[in-house]
Amino acid sequence: MKPLRLAFAGTPDFAAASLQAVLDSDHEVVAVLTQPDRAAGRGKKVQMSPVKQLAQAHDIPVLQPENLKGEEIRQQLRDLDLDAFVVVAYGLIIPQAVLDIPRLACLNVHGSLLPRWRGAAPIQRAISMGDTETGNTIMKMEAGLDTGPMLLWEPLPIGEAETGGELHDRLAAQGARLLVTVLDDLEQYLANATVQPEDGVTYAHKLSKAEGRLDFRLPTRALYNRIRAFNPFPVAWVPLKGQPMRIWQASESPLPGKDDDEPGQILKVDDSGIQVATGDGILILEALQLPGKRRMAVADLLRGNPDLFKVGEPLGDALDSNSGDA
Repeated sequence: MKPLRLAFAGTPDFAAASLQAVLDSDHEVVAVLTQPDRAAGRGKKVQMSPVKQLAQAHDIPVLQPENLKGEEIRQQLRDLDLDAFVVVAYGLIIPQAVLDIPRLACLNVHGSLLPRWRGAAPIQRAISMGDTETGNTIMKMEAGLDTGPMLLWEPLPIGEAETGGELHDRLAAQGARLLVTVLDDLEQYLANATVQPEDGVTYAHKLSKAEGRLDFRLPTRALYNRIRAFNPFPVAWVPLKGQPMRIWQASESPLPGKDDDEPGQILKVDDSGIQVATGDGILILEALQLPGKRRMAVADLLRGNPDLFKVGEPLGDALDSNSGDA
């Protein structure tokens, strides 16, 4: 099959991995779409997306519409005479009128084994719910949310201690490889597309910082999974004097909890971690970030704050404290 003429739409690092793979292939990227530059970070400086940075480094024209509803952007896409349109973690809805523009198809790289975890945050949801396997699906896009027919998919095991960030990087590399495989023989893959099964549909709703707040009434494993899943975003936390204390790393204690342990109660404090009672056992907190400070191992944190955590007291503020978002 001859090289394809493509437009690529994406925004974060996950998408940049796929764009780089396409740029390294025989196919031609004639335009890149990415979300408008946003203010980010503590200084609220306007930043370009990773996809825009990569496109500019390769002298590819960049389009940054607020949405794809206008006739102007649609005509720009029509004028590109596209064989296919690749969309990876773009963050904007693709209307049917845009899906109909390329000669062959609009394709999407999705970081889950569809139909499980359709939606915005499949990587974190898979870890937080205790999945032991995920993967990537390359699909032909249609108007529904991640409902299109599947062209190629490949499983990927989730490590027992793997974080959201670590799994993100492995899935980004896998998805990029699978995308190029499909593009290299796109017409054949389209001819053999598989309709998604109706059973097993789940939705990976967008993450919020508020969702990272831990409730120690949950089982130990559920808390451990959430801490892993939300590293590096939005990061698990508990309120401490009305401010979020972030919890970056933890482990499950093999010791059983006692019936009279109150969830959230500090049971032991030493350089190996802070042992906290949960709904069914003990969670060991190993790396924390005090409000306004940097991430630290518990041993280092205790050297500067030896009296901050006391055995018998609850970790952080009471569960019903109105502390706001992290």
